[in-house]
Amino acid sequence: MDPKNGSSFTGFFLLGFSDRPQLERVLFVVLLIFYLLTLLGNTTIIVLSLLDPHLQTPMYFFLSNLSFLDLCYMTTTVPQLLVHLRGADKSISFAGCVAQLFVYLGLGGTECILLGVMAFDRYAAVCRPLHYTVIMHACLCALMASASWFTVFVNSSLQMVLPFLVPLCGINKIEHFFCEIPPLLKLACVDTTVNESELFSVSVIIVLISMALITFSYGQIVRAMLRIKSVLGQRKAFGTCGSHLTVVSLFYGTGIYIYLQPSNNYSQDQGKFISLFYTIVTPMVNPFIYTLRNKDVTGAMRKMCVGAMTPDD
Repeated sequence: MDPKNGSSFTGFFLLGFSDRPQLERVLFVVLLIFYLLTLLGNTTIIVLSLLDPHLQTPMYFFLSNLSFLDLCYMTTTVPQLLVHLRGADKSISFAGCVAQLFVYLGLGGTECILLGVMAFDRYAAVCRPLHYTVIMHACLCALMASASWFTVFVNSSLQMVLPFLVPLCGINKIEHFFCEIPPLLKLACVDTTVNESELFSVSVIIVLISMALITFSYGQIVRAMLRIKSVLGQRKAFGTCGSHLTVVSLFYGTGIYIYLQPSNNYSQDQGKFISLFYTIVTPMVNPFIYTLRNKDVTGAMRKMCVGAMTPDD
């Protein structure tokens, strides 16, 4: 597993699930299927949002951003993990580790903020329906999406540096399947309490900003729904928000468990399996959550399929 031992190799070895060779074979098949489903599902949403005029609305603009983000998010870790699951060489260069951590942190933070922006969009649709197109105009949507991507990637540049500023004890074996902050800090031969506190504080700030926006938006949505007298009207209002709430619950539930727990409670084995769910399962199920509950998307898919099968005159 360490063919570069004894050489000038200065990178890391991602041990991943190498202590469970039988599990590696099963994971390879499962992850390959999940990855292909993620590519199919998220690409379909992006293409439909671009081609179908009925889906060229703020909601689907943000949804296509989320789909593109999930594609990038999963591609950051899964292809390399698949290679490592099938081969003996588990190495990653120092530059590769830095790049992976930077992109991973940036995409995770971007999704955090983007889910808050999507909650505000649902608030405007349910609580201000007559002014929705005025509030959520194209320039504002583009600005909010751009701010989500730019702000968090600047932040990830700062977070990414911290794990590599501490001296390592000559150990370059990471007990994880990708370069992640908690297992990287485990390699340090000095006290990392200050680093962990800084990372924890930044993570809390990002989560609180997004959660405050989500809480405000859905608080207003619930109030608006309670004023709707018809059961059908309440179901319709909830239907526009149900998919988003499901995605928010999956994303924040696993994310908070990983990043906002005390370091002395961090279990490396548990962390690997939770990260597997967080980085692979969630991006895969997102498009299916939206398409299975959304008549607009399923209708657009049927029209696209019918158009593809109908010969041109």
